Amino acid sequence: MSVSPETRRLAERLGALCRERGASVATAESCTGGGVANAITEIAGSSGYFETGYVTYSNAAKTRLLGVPEALLERCGAVSHEVVEAMVAGACTESGADLAVAISGVAGPGGGSAEKPVGMVWLAWGAPGRVRTERRHFAGERDAVRDQAVNVALQGLIAELEDG
Repeated sequence: MSVSPETRRLAERLGALCRERGASVATAESCTGGGVANAITEIAGSSGYFETGYVTYSNAAKTRLLGVPEALLERCGAVSHEVVEAMVAGACTESGADLAVAISGVAGPGGGSAEKPVGMVWLAWGAPGRVRTERRHFAGERDAVRDQAVNVALQGLIAELEDG
């Protein structure tokens, strides 16, 4: 599965930083369906720093694979900063990676609400005990929302490694 030139450039930069710093990464994705993991593994040599990717589309998968508490999902909903924080912690804990990114959002075309409209995506980067979250609203159709979320996810991983 090929990626856009911009996504490839970001994935290459991430790979170079991971190699320089000896860091490993994992992904915990919902609305992007593995798009970040795909972008990372498009780069030759990514097996040296990419630990694993979790595609936890359902709430049950978020709980089963990443340890996101059911009560948290019921209270906050899957598209929330609390849940992506828990997804990052679970991805690092379960995989042993140094750093993870988590994404949960409403890619559309349906599923949106007044509180959580189509295009709203929560992202988180970090490791247990140090997680940064960000809410974004991406414009466009489903593919555009997902593509933009993948690029922002990669940008955030790069920022974590450059600032960390």
